[in-house]
Amino acid sequence: MKVLVADDDFGSRLVAQAAVEQSGHDCIVAADGTSAWELYQRNRPEVVVTDLMMPGLDGLDLCRAIRSAEEDSYTYLVLVTSKDSHADVVAGMEAGADDYVAKPLDPFTLHTRLLVAQRVTSLHADLARYREALAEQARTDPLTKLHNRLKLAEDLEELHDRSARYGTDYSVAICDVDNFKSYNDLYGHQAGDAALQAVANSLASEGRKSDGIYRFGGEEFVLLLPGQRVTGAETRLLRALESIRSLDIAHSGNPSGTLTVCAGVSAYVSGHRVSSERLLKEADMALYSAKNAGRNRLEIAPEVRHIVRS
Repeated sequence: MKVLVADDDFGSRLVAQAAVEQSGHDCIVAADGTSAWELYQRNRPEVVVTDLMMPGLDGLDLCRAIRSAEEDSYTYLVLVTSKDSHADVVAGMEAGADDYVAKPLDPFTLHTRLLVAQRVTSLHADLARYREALAEQARTDPLTKLHNRLKLAEDLEELHDRSARYGTDYSVAICDVDNFKSYNDLYGHQAGDAALQAVANSLASEGRKSDGIYRFGGEEFVLLLPGQRVTGAETRLLRALESIRSLDIAHSGNPSGTLTVCAGVSAYVSGHRVSSERLLKEADMALYSAKNAGRNRLEIAPEVRHIVRS
């Protein structure tokens, strides 16, 4: 582990450092609370052993600062005090300390505290990994392994806010597998699932790393295209539609005889700085127009169609 020792007393600092290093851990030392806080922010140690009374930030203030700065990680805090009173112990725990030791510091006592700290921080690290995995699972479509509507809502809000702040462009596309209900009726839901997976893989393989691709629900997919104006989005989607046609998945219920997709596109561009909700609505209406026009095609929202020609 990485252990930060903060103590203004040189002798106590040396004893603590020797105990930490003899326990097999890396040690960082600070002679006051202010420098300890700076070292903590720079190094993010797993354990902090801090004196109660120090110049600058005292031990209680340092504990509070560390607790307020933590996000997914957890720092085990040990308070060292020569005032071994109930009031000091309670004050330390209320400030965020996990344990305390009294001066003069006993190396064996600190060694035992570090053993406990290692177990606790390891458990917190495991919990952080589990939380991260669960958060990713909650934002992933189990069938296609694309991101889902929850992740779309988060990413679209972030992209829209960033684009509004810096005046950059982006496009939104909604894709729909043509006559997918009849595909399921003809070939069964297992084949339908396989077809959706193939479409998802094709959409993902045709894009840039910065593009966001999401299963919107059923047979619908949404694409977020950062930095793309209408012409770039049109080129990207036409290539995607052709890639799906080239899969040559038989679909006797479709006029073409193979599985196809139609799409609608809108864009957040100069002259059309509207809300993200409106962009999604415009892309959805353009998709509806593509369906009415015979499917297996792309339609640009009329609100931005003139930008393609400019």
